[in-house]
Amino acid sequence: MFKIPNRQVSVIGILDLGFVWDLGFGNWDFSGMKIGILGGTFNPIHIGHLILAEEVREKLGLDKVIFVPTYLPPHKEALGIAEAQARLNMVKLAIEGNHYFSVSDKEIKRNGRSYTIDTVREFKKEYPQDELFFLIGSDLLKYLEEWKDLSEVAKLVKFIVGTRPGYPLEDIPSYIDTVAIRAVDVSGFQIRERIKQSRSFRYLVPEAVYKYITENKLYED
Repeated sequence: MFKIPNRQVSVIGILDLGFVWDLGFGNWDFSGMKIGILGGTFNPIHIGHLILAEEVREKLGLDKVIFVPTYLPPHKEALGIAEAQARLNMVKLAIEGNHYFSVSDKEIKRNGRSYTIDTVREFKKEYPQDELFFLIGSDLLKYLEEWKDLSEVAKLVKFIVGTRPGYPLEDIPSYIDTVAIRAVDVSGFQIRERIKQSRSFRYLVPEAVYKYITENKLYED
């Protein structure tokens, strides 16, 4: 137990409440966690997604990154998108073993088309004292103005854009910060096309995801 004037506080209590007693200055530090949110269809999840999440996590000092697969994306046609449960399973397989990564099925449980504002509001209720960072690849910048309630989203989270090959960053809004990440030119579309053409896509996705796709014959039609 720590003895503080007129009160006793246990170490467990301090950790549970998310603050630390600064013995040198006698101040409570209520600083919360820094949480990254990475949404997407993950159709399928691939090494580009994982490198984006890991490099942004490291460079910004995030405490964790939450992957959020969509049920149906608002700005893409549903044609060619694997079932939501299959995509959720692949994300779980891809991030297994990385204690900084977790996955949320919030949008899948919601069904229908998913909007970022609804998801961000839910996370803000779940993590009211924490700082939220919404991670996107530079290829999604062109869709931002189409997002529902974008101005409110920008108030609730910090937008972080990771650069990607072939998508130069131009005319970036002031509310967006950028993080340069390793150049990996891979996309879900490329992977799906290679599968349709019976070409190898090994090492473009984690091995567990590769096995899941082949065993379940995903994207072959």
